[in-house]
Amino acid sequence: MRSSHPRSAAVAALVASALATGLLAGSADAAEGAVSADPIRIHDIQGTTRISPLVGKQVADVAGIVTGIRTYGSRGFWMQDPDADDNDATSEGVFVFTNSVPTVAVGDAVKVSGLVGEYVPGGAASGNQSVTQISKPVVTVVSSGNALPEATVINEYTVPAAYAPAGDPAAAGSINGLALEPSRYALDYYESLEGMNVRIGTSRVVGATDPHAELWVTVKGWENTAKRGGTIYGSYESQNTGRLQIQQLAPLAQQPFPVANVGDKLTGTTEGPLDFNQFGGYTLVARTLGTVTAGTLAPEKTKAQAANELAVATYNVENLDPTDPQEKFDNLAKAVVENLASPDVVALEEIQDDNGAKNDGTVSAEQTLTKFTAAITAAGGPAYQWRYVTPENNKDGGEPGGNIRQVFLFNPARVSFTERAPGDAATATGVVKEQGKAALTHSPGRIDPANPAWADSRKPLAGEFVFRGKTVFVIANHFGSKGGDEGLTSVHQPPVRSSETKRLLQAQAVNGFVKELLAADKNANVIALGDINDFEFSATANALADGGALYPAIKSLPKAERYSYVYQGNAQVLDQILTSPAIKTFTYDSVHINAEFSAQNSDHDPQVLRFRP
Repeated sequence: MRSSHPRSAAVAALVASALATGLLAGSADAAEGAVSADPIRIHDIQGTTRISPLVGKQVADVAGIVTGIRTYGSRGFWMQDPDADDNDATSEGVFVFTNSVPTVAVGDAVKVSGLVGEYVPGGAASGNQSVTQISKPVVTVVSSGNALPEATVINEYTVPAAYAPAGDPAAAGSINGLALEPSRYALDYYESLEGMNVRIGTSRVVGATDPHAELWVTVKGWENTAKRGGTIYGSYESQNTGRLQIQQLAPLAQQPFPVANVGDKLTGTTEGPLDFNQFGGYTLVARTLGTVTAGTLAPEKTKAQAANELAVATYNVENLDPTDPQEKFDNLAKAVVENLASPDVVALEEIQDDNGAKNDGTVSAEQTLTKFTAAITAAGGPAYQWRYVTPENNKDGGEPGGNIRQVFLFNPARVSFTERAPGDAATATGVVKEQGKAALTHSPGRIDPANPAWADSRKPLAGEFVFRGKTVFVIANHFGSKGGDEGLTSVHQPPVRSSETKRLLQAQAVNGFVKELLAADKNANVIALGDINDFEFSATANALADGGALYPAIKSLPKAERYSYVYQGNAQVLDQILTSPAIKTFTYDSVHINAEFSAQNSDHDPQVLRFRP
């Protein structure tokens, strides 16, 4: 429990009566009248739910000590009442939105009059929780150089194990109206500290420094630990309560933000106000920032395939096009050769057209692929050939004008591509039976491109390959993104994941196609792979695997190694390789070279599967 100075029951009763009769919620004069009985305190503004009981009301002469000043973005300052009440559910801190660079200093004792509001970062449609704030403030500095309220320590003992209460069904699943239970739920605990001066000690980094000068740590070092130091998101109930985003108050020009990789340590004390923002939720905005102590994390290298093993990989190369610096091409090429050991077949996602995001109708990616394969050869790799189906302009989603698509690279010295009446963007490939074996009508070809599931999304690319006399069908996928889904800290619990609907339909389409192949030949070697944009435990993955048609090969790995992407400090699976029943024995590797590192060539880790057809 925080230190407290309880008010007398009589005074508390006066405040309750004033609140009930609306004295504190009306005009400034009414508020002033209430102040004479018992001044409005920050904990009165914060209340015991996520929404202030005084929202939309004017308050006068609210007292506090300035604990942090933000001179960029949402400009303003945090203040905190040093005399806490005896209720752990009520925060003693609040943000004062000035809209211009504040003129106060940390340590100032101030009185603030203004309008109480609930600001939703990202807007109401984002599903984000709101930040209680005072806007349009009139600020009076009473004194300066005061000691700051003692920081509340956030650690593995103070953060509850349960993540969030279930939302109220009568309020569309919202948790806004629920009384905070900070000793029971992590989100309630963090909310009860909103705007307060908080502190963490030495903590492990679980999300690398990103271009926006932020990183993620965990205060629970034991929570779902990944083999290489991250935190595994292994189910919808494994939100990982110890994760906390770290930013800094100092402008970057004044103080560069430290560069950290997953597994590093943020050592010493990190202290400052606890904020909530649209890109991650609860965030410690550091007034005092700890020091990064580097770990030993290094990019992985997979082993080379044996002579009789076919190596198939998937790699999202993040909007690669000829306008990217040569360094990006060289680094991606080096990864294919050195980290992936030059797979026989590589399914690439996010290959853009020949002028990238320039929206002029260009759809060819020949220049992109010429430049990339040349870089691979220069790095000591094979002379890869490529196959793809040119998309219709601006019909496949992604960056407008970029026309991203999936592409097969293959090493002709090891594997051959079976060309069968190459399909175009609108033509569906089908399955036929030839001499007792399955075959495609179009290779390369698209799977069911007219299906509404693929509207404004990448259509699956199917192709036939032959390795040591055996046919292998490969289906390269890039399912719809998670755009529009609510974050884990959403006001709705569980969060609304609206994007799943489309991916479920996409998975069903691919699963149906694989079943056609298996109906023609139950022993067909089929691999479906790519950026599935969904977890191995999701309904999407289950639909892909339906009926035993495919097996998510990443499930063959220990849970601590199942991830290809790190998002908000959660290591998770987005990229997958799935196998048909005929592929009984294989080795699988999620090759961690990007997601855990601040310096990235892509935000995804490639996946490699080796097997003997």
